Amino acid sequence: MQIEIQGADAIKIAQDIVEMEGVQGSYEVISEEEKEGTLATIATIIGIISGTITIAEKFYQLKRKIDSPETPKIERVFIVSKNGDRLLLKDATLEQLQKLLEQEKS
Repeated sequence: MQIEIQGADAIKIAQDIVEMEGVQGSYEVISEEEKEGTLATIATIIGIISGTITIAEKFYQLKRKIDSPETPKIERVFIVSKNGDRLLLKDATLEQLQKLLEQEKS
């Protein structure tokens, strides 16, 4: 599973994701447009160690953090499954996140 993060604080959010308890992964910066101030990173989750419900709840909390006006400047976050399905975190429900994580774990 890959998570594409776009925005000025993309690195911080990518770090938060790969440091989640129950997740194994890494991230890399894929582009940096200095004129526009847009930064993009890809966080790659290679292993889901703990329950998918717990991790889905952490992603949902991250979504709420990103949507908050006083927190990181993020334009968009896409979760891309191994079969290529893309889910925009902003529009995702807790149930959708859990279902996607279950598919990735199996």
